[in-house]
Amino acid sequence: MTHASLVLDEFIPYRLSIASNVVSDIIASAYEALFGLRIPEWRLVAVIAEEGQVTQQRICTRTRMDKVTVSRAAIALVDRGLIARSAHSGDRRSHLLALTDEGRALYADVSPKALELEARIFRDFGSEELAGFMTMLRRIEVAALDVLSPEDAGA
Repeated sequence: MTHASLVLDEFIPYRLSIASNVVSDIIASAYEALFGLRIPEWRLVAVIAEEGQVTQQRICTRTRMDKVTVSRAAIALVDRGLIARSAHSGDRRSHLLALTDEGRALYADVSPKALELEARIFRDFGSEELAGFMTMLRRIEVAALDVLSPEDAGA
């Protein structure tokens, strides 16, 4: 019986990771240089801007970042005066995060730059191709999460 051998450069999870890392590195460099933001900090700002007030747990769930990363980013953003923490009336163990006026101004400055970078990275792809790619990425995410389901883990 012959077993298929793994060729790393043709292994889809590896290719996804490499492509993601290259794109993230380019974006991280731009955000750091232009706005003094690390990627986790920008993600927090963007999620809070979209959702208004939000808990750190919700940010973890939405962005798939771990609690420590989210907590550190939140502390950095509070220290910079970009987000504010307030008591969560529904859960005394958590806080709600919201953008300050300075945070909203930063978001208004960063968003066009983020969209510009996205456009530059994907400029050679047609709109139908990009729409299909987004659909496929969402399907990959769902399929990967299904692998983690208790039924698949034998639990």
